[in-house]
Amino acid sequence: MMTQDDDKRAAADAAVGEVQRDMLVGLGSGSTVRFAIEALGRRVADGLRVTAVATSIDSAERAAALGIVVRDFAEVARVDLTIDGADEIDDRLWAIKGAGGAMLREKIVAAASTRMVVIADASKRVAAIGAARLPIEVLPFARAYAVDRLAMVDATVTVRNGVTDNGNIVLDARFAAFPDARWLAEALDATPGVLGHGLFLDEVDATYVADRGVVTRLERVDLNG
Repeated sequence: MMTQDDDKRAAADAAVGEVQRDMLVGLGSGSTVRFAIEALGRRVADGLRVTAVATSIDSAERAAALGIVVRDFAEVARVDLTIDGADEIDDRLWAIKGAGGAMLREKIVAAASTRMVVIADASKRVAAIGAARLPIEVLPFARAYAVDRLAMVDATVTVRNGVTDNGNIVLDARFAAFPDARWLAEALDATPGVLGHGLFLDEVDATYVADRGVVTRLERVDLNG
């Protein structure tokens, strides 16, 4: 019987199949991406020559331990292919990301990428995003202000314990009725002290979703005709 981990592994293996020799690969964060790092590590052990950047310290350490050369993203302007996970993704390829707290780095790496693919098991595929908590990375100095601004749009906000790899805090917002996603993204982007958020509306080029061992790929180009 297929497990959720089996599906994560299947989606990861399919996405890693896109990696070609001499690519600079962006590695996302989270439990599903760990399977992608393992798959890429196996290909590197078999002789594939690639380098990588990682969106979290955890992913960087996992990749390096498998023999993948990990570069400092601060020295990188462009990435060929990024593979990442999602907390929710719908058929428009709109996603909510950031359960692990790495959404700011993930969005920066995605913006630098020629192509970004999301890997997921079937539980992450939804009709429309908005049920998952929306993570928001905030400068600690702006905590109370950001919480108040979110309350004004009927969000229930909790502050996570700890800090991100960037030394900032994460607010998790839930909405009784999820607002228009583009309006919300623009409002968050315009809020001083908000450094990043988990709405990925234009970054994802394709998704690989595995359901009981069957992997389905959906391309943005197909959606746009």
